[in-house]
Amino acid sequence: MSRFMIVLGVLYIIGAIYGFQAFRTLVRSPYLQIIYGLAFVGVLVNLYLQFNHFDRSEGINSGMGLAVGLFLAFAAFGLCSGFFMLVEDVVRVVRWIVGKFTTTPELASGDFPSRRKFVSQIALGIASVPFLSLLYGMYKGKYDYQVLSYTLEFEDLPDAFEGYRLTQISDIHSGSLDNKKKIEYVVDLINQQESDVVLFTGDLVNNVASEMHPWKETFGKLKAKDGTFSVLGNHDYGDYADWSSDADKDANLEELKQIQRDMGFNLLLNENRFLEKDGQRIALIGVENWGEGGFKKAGDLEKAVKGVEASDFKILMSHDPSHWEHQVVNHPYHYHLTLSGHTHGMQFGVEIPGIVRWSPVQYRYKYWAGIYEKAGQYINVNRGLGFIGYPGRVGIWPEVSVIELRKKSKTTV
Repeated sequence: MSRFMIVLGVLYIIGAIYGFQAFRTLVRSPYLQIIYGLAFVGVLVNLYLQFNHFDRSEGINSGMGLAVGLFLAFAAFGLCSGFFMLVEDVVRVVRWIVGKFTTTPELASGDFPSRRKFVSQIALGIASVPFLSLLYGMYKGKYDYQVLSYTLEFEDLPDAFEGYRLTQISDIHSGSLDNKKKIEYVVDLINQQESDVVLFTGDLVNNVASEMHPWKETFGKLKAKDGTFSVLGNHDYGDYADWSSDADKDANLEELKQIQRDMGFNLLLNENRFLEKDGQRIALIGVENWGEGGFKKAGDLEKAVKGVEASDFKILMSHDPSHWEHQVVNHPYHYHLTLSGHTHGMQFGVEIPGIVRWSPVQYRYKYWAGIYEKAGQYINVNRGLGFIGYPGRVGIWPEVSVIELRKKSKTTV
């Protein structure tokens, strides 16, 4: 058992105990109090059992995901409610000390039942918000698909591609999926956009190619006039699984590549294709994963653009948005539009258009969700279609991006 897991468990128990003080103050039934305690213990035991029986060669399964999700929900409830009770206890001790050394005897008892009840109500009320939100995210939020549409204008867009539409999806993480009807629905939703091309920007699986077997036929139904193209994400290489040999790991990657080809995906491995229309063209470039912070750096941009002219209109598919920040924006070539994923928006945050846009992932990634522009170049960071780790989404919903390219009219002076 790792030290991290032990520390996590200790914090969970502390939160549960302090949170129980609020629950016990408001709920006098001993039976409900026992149920409260057993629920917290059961969630923790289940998590440790899942980790102890975790087979890294098979990857994260739905049982593991459920255990993690319930642990996070109960931990949030316990720590949040426990924080208020801890503060109330500190105040009580301070008042008791003050009462002992002053002539204010009513403070010395340190006992204020009405205040204790009020604080307990506040504690449980506030703690129920993240608790219920995390449960909702597991039940419904993870399949609450959103179609986000953007229109981007470029002065040098070839005339033939005026109004050209592309649909981007990312981070399917098929090993976490557990609802066939919902996946069939989103595949139909993608096809209903009737875009000219569909682009998948990596992380088809969590760890191993076999995760895609139940979903291969469904995602094979994705269609677009100019085809479906894809690149690899960091999870696709099998780096997070245990392998008996390098040969097995290599075979897994080859199987995953073949699965994509069997589904009709045109997998770009540091290479490019030209989309042609009425004698004009745009370059579609796909790099393998390249990411800062210890992530795989298999992407080779120089190799990927061989045969592409500097004057070509360029769309780059690169899984990790840190690649855009560190290598693409300042590259001698001008990359008009880069499509990335990877961050998932951490599957948790608050987005109210024009008011607030926040997720903890923004402290790790400068470009973490949506459209950004720098030096006349754009990037769209897709929030992802699937999920991993926490089996849900709260505030950051699964996304289908639809981008329409427009010719920007030149202004005259």
